[in-house]
Amino acid sequence: MAINDVELLEGRAGGEPALEVALPPALLTMVSHGQRGPVLRHYRPPAMVAFGRRDALLPGFRRAAAIAVRLGFTPVIRSAGGRAAAFDEGCIVFDEIMPTTDSTIGIRARFEDEANRLTQALRRLGADARVGEVAGEYCPGEFTVNARGVTKLVGTAQRIVRGAWLFSTVVVVRPANRLRDVLERVYGELELDWDPRTFAWVTKEIPGVTIAE
Repeated sequence: MAINDVELLEGRAGGEPALEVALPPALLTMVSHGQRGPVLRHYRPPAMVAFGRRDALLPGFRRAAAIAVRLGFTPVIRSAGGRAAAFDEGCIVFDEIMPTTDSTIGIRARFEDEANRLTQALRRLGADARVGEVAGEYCPGEFTVNARGVTKLVGTAQRIVRGAWLFSTVVVVRPANRLRDVLERVYGELELDWDPRTFAWVTKEIPGVTIAE
């Protein structure tokens, strides 16, 4: 597929975090129905805690959401991904939405390919980046991009529907102590295991790197 065939969307959908998590599934539906072509989107998200659908079923969900609000984060439910993750403007999000004749083909390959691309990019910038789940990480996944095998830098998620797929990537770039702090409180209320020492960001591994890079 030629790059000219792909629509590039840059920046936020609006001022509200709910709009940011609502746009990708809406685009996915349009692409799957042939109402829109392939889409690549990137943006820096507002402060939010994106809960997974399973999180919303846990007894501590309401308390966790309330804590997020008190700490300055808007709680939202995301369509793709597993457990809760926290974002702010120090992160960058990439959404890739593509049509397909069979959404079930290539799921694992997409995870592998994207993780390898991100790992190579971070290595070129100077990080000891690797692919693999870090013991005790938040929103754990087999294809986490980590630093030195001990801290998580990048998370990925997919959602598939008949006729299209969505692949979402979140890179934590800038110092993110506030993200770690809110996740520590949120995971505590959800009674989910998590080791805050596994949380890190790109500039911790590559001092001076910018979001533009």
